[in-house]
Amino acid sequence: MLDGVHEDFERCVRAVQAKDARFDGWFYTAVLTTKIYCRPSCPVVPPKPKNMSFYPSAAAAQQAGFRACKRCRPDASPGSPLWNERADLVARAMRLIADGVVDTDGVQGLADRLGYSVRQVQRQVFAEVGAGPLALARAQRAQTARTLIETTTLPMAELALAAGFGSIRAFNDTVREVFALSPTELRQRAKGKPSATAGAIPLRLPYRKPLCPDNLFGHLVATGVPGVEEWRDGAYRRTLRLPHGHGVAALRPEDGYIACRLTLTDLRDLPTATSRCRRLLDLDADPVAVDDQLAGDPLLAPLVAAAPGRRVPRTVDGAEFAVRAVLGQQVSTAAARTHAARLVVAHGEPIDDPEGGLTHLFPSPDALASLDPETLAMPRSRRRTLLALVEALTDGLDLGAGSDWAGTRAALTALPGFGPWTVESIAMRALGDPDAFLPTDLGIKYAAETLGLGGQAAVVARSVAWRPWRAYATQHLWATGDHAINRMPAA
Repeated sequence: MLDGVHEDFERCVRAVQAKDARFDGWFYTAVLTTKIYCRPSCPVVPPKPKNMSFYPSAAAAQQAGFRACKRCRPDASPGSPLWNERADLVARAMRLIADGVVDTDGVQGLADRLGYSVRQVQRQVFAEVGAGPLALARAQRAQTARTLIETTTLPMAELALAAGFGSIRAFNDTVREVFALSPTELRQRAKGKPSATAGAIPLRLPYRKPLCPDNLFGHLVATGVPGVEEWRDGAYRRTLRLPHGHGVAALRPEDGYIACRLTLTDLRDLPTATSRCRRLLDLDADPVAVDDQLAGDPLLAPLVAAAPGRRVPRTVDGAEFAVRAVLGQQVSTAAARTHAARLVVAHGEPIDDPEGGLTHLFPSPDALASLDPETLAMPRSRRRTLLALVEALTDGLDLGAGSDWAGTRAALTALPGFGPWTVESIAMRALGDPDAFLPTDLGIKYAAETLGLGGQAAVVARSVAWRPWRAYATQHLWATGDHAINRMPAA
């Protein structure tokens, strides 16, 4: 890991001089003479080391009086992998801030979600990130504003509200301070003409190379629920439940970025929708660090070499995935999709998809609370498991971005019918734990036999060397089988 890399001056200088894109998002370079800050891979001639200073976040650089580089757009860097690798207070806070919690619930709401006082959250976040929750949320609003300015024709007053600003003055002041341009000047500088209309936003979601799209998109499409997800024209599309309404995301892999098109009923949901799409596709991962460690195992090394940059397909809604995990217990992928599709038709919220094909949001826990168990075509024991999960979710079980991984595992294990496979599936896909592992999974057992890893006990013992990346090792092991989840569908 590169934790605290911004404090290693010589290492940061070498990364900047090499224009090493792997470090984008890990730290930000502030140039003392020009008062701008850049990503490490900025294409301009690097400044002299004596003129460099380094910050752990764009918000910290902005607070120190630096403005964003117009060439490399550091505010649009991939996020730091640290926040998705850890389960401590700061990492949980950063995931929630990215999910828009400060904008919707304030710092008090953030602290309440984390179970700490406002003072504790502010102190610990500032100590590690160099900026407090409000400054981090402000930096995120600035990035949202720039996206809307450059990609839409919205009037600036509407745009300011959509970006989360309380007034047009705060919007103007922030844009000028961060980008050294007025909103009008920023729009005039944008290449080409805005291509979005109100509610439809085209984005480029950056990632660190390499990226293997096969298992990532293959898994999402193979397990997709009709009406909620689909594969069309080379893009994975799905519906999103968001704080102010709903949306549809279309995601297509490209070289160096994911082409994303968001259709939203309320543009205030743009930051949250973007964050959830990044989380779904695991775009903030550091694939080089992951692959280097896994390749140290002679049996995994050929798999890593054949498909570097595998990501862990995650979810946009932890509660949704947990319900689907229960529906998928001890049945085929096709049967799980059928069960989920029936729930969607009976209890999902209908939506209008301008492009057709998607019809519903996946049912919320509140909608499933009125579920009649006799309508479920599954064994009675699994009905009991599903109802227990729904009750826990409606009582406040948190499977979101800021959840406590250890506490949530314990809460899930206490529910009837929740064994290691279900708990670890949820930990991997919903909680985002990079070390979640499913040694009892049939795909893992098949891979163990194929690769000569031995029985379950031997696999668990060997997996110690893969930590903390066992969820990524799982993706490579699953790839030894001939299953649709390992292949991206044809365009």
